[in-house]
Amino acid sequence: MTSTISSKGQITVPARIREQLGLLPGTRVIFELRKGAALLRKGGQAVHPVDRLYGTLKLSRSTDELLDEMRGPRPKRR
Repeated sequence: MTSTISSKGQITVPARIREQLGLLPGTRVIFELRKGAALLRKGGQAVHPVDRLYGTLKLSRSTDELLDEMRGPRPKRR
């Protein structure tokens, strides 16, 4: 399979390769230089590490209660 580099330095990854590797819009890829060649690999997940952990912490109290305990009570609203 071949592709052509555009004037902006962009390439089109053939559909069959995108499908086999699961390359979706926004997927990170890594270019590695090899002797006389470049290797394109699927990169790590584009998901932020915090997003992967979101919702896994189970607390006995609400977040507001914990923050009030750490910071002190919030000022009263007028």
